[in-house]
Amino acid sequence: MRLPKHLVHLNACAAGIDVGSKSHFVAVPEGADPEPVREFSTFTDDLERLADWLLCCGVTTVAMESTGIYWIPVFEILESHGFEVRLVNARHVKNVPGRKSDVLDCQWLQQLHTYGLLRGAFRPADQVCALRAYVRQRATLVKISGSHIQHMQKAMAQMNLQLHNVVSNITGATGMRIIKAILEGERDPDTLAALRDNRCKNDAKTIARSLQGNFRPEHLFSLQQAVELYEFYLAKINECDRQILAQLKSFDAIGTEGDSGDDKPPASIDEALMRISGVDLTEIDGIDTTSALKIIAEIGIDMSRWKTDKHFTSWMSLAPGAKISGGKVLSSATQKNANRAAQAFRMAAFSLTRSKSYLGSYFRRMKARLGAPKAITATARKIATIVYKMLKNRTSYIDLGQDYYEERYQSRLVQNLKRNAKHLGFELVPTEGKIAAL
Repeated sequence: MRLPKHLVHLNACAAGIDVGSKSHFVAVPEGADPEPVREFSTFTDDLERLADWLLCCGVTTVAMESTGIYWIPVFEILESHGFEVRLVNARHVKNVPGRKSDVLDCQWLQQLHTYGLLRGAFRPADQVCALRAYVRQRATLVKISGSHIQHMQKAMAQMNLQLHNVVSNITGATGMRIIKAILEGERDPDTLAALRDNRCKNDAKTIARSLQGNFRPEHLFSLQQAVELYEFYLAKINECDRQILAQLKSFDAIGTEGDSGDDKPPASIDEALMRISGVDLTEIDGIDTTSALKIIAEIGIDMSRWKTDKHFTSWMSLAPGAKISGGKVLSSATQKNANRAAQAFRMAAFSLTRSKSYLGSYFRRMKARLGAPKAITATARKIATIVYKMLKNRTSYIDLGQDYYEERYQSRLVQNLKRNAKHLGFELVPTEGKIAAL
């Protein structure tokens, strides 16, 4: 089966690239070159030859699948040569019917792109892409440093040092002072316990009891290496923070007219995020500086890429799905997606378990009705909608509070009861006193 001949060529000068780890297959329109399909290696000089060949063939737009990370060099080189490069999701390509078995992937991409049947994936501006790379690198370093904390805990557990049971965080001030003293040769529990911070919940006697252990040299060696590696990655995380702040300073400031504070360089990531976005996303309950940084690094600050907040939440697979057949809804489950911005919104929603805010009340209500997973997704969608409107309209967020949400919920519940009672021929009469909290 082939695509219908009557389809209009929307991109007559289109090319398709099948991206690989060792070579790329490229297809141009038939007639543009005697050899419309060519293979290029992944070396930079070959990628430059690829760009020159496409220019000679009169190609103006190129489509390629987002295969691993191999597409990045091709994308950047072609974009630097002035091509419109469209990065497409492999799932969308497979869903288009009409594929012949003897057609190469690059030819199929070129044909689909010619008819305008490919939808480009979201890729922010270069400035945001650079920020995103730094933020993702920082997240990787944090994850690795966390594994070395586990190695520290394992080494101490093997020596029966119960420090993790008496301090809230072994990498805090008290924990690190005690661990370093142990590595320097101190073995007396009372001397080690005297290093505790005055704000520690447990007293010195309890901490001293937890530090009576079996100090075997092989376990001390493991602890030493874990501490050194943890501090090494901690230093690299601090370097990332400085680079992130420098990148944020390179963005243009967004503010009100006549705001003299715009020219002042930001001293922290908080100030830098407010400077480039014009709003404070940490006003939203559940979003801290780290979450706000991750969200802006993933989606940027230009909300015109999505027509409405519904398009925005659907792009992150936070909106309900719509599997409909014969007018019947078969499923409304959200699609699986590895979107990092969606993960940040879900983490923000998960943190609202005990929050006494409007969003916290909404999350608990959804959790009681739908269960935790669906409640997290529903609340994440609500937070994403708020972020979209804040960034698009440059407006602040005002938390209406838990009481406001409960009052609105009870009011809607009463209205529904009245409507149902009227439908059944009854009249709902309120009793004296305040309505009980539901």
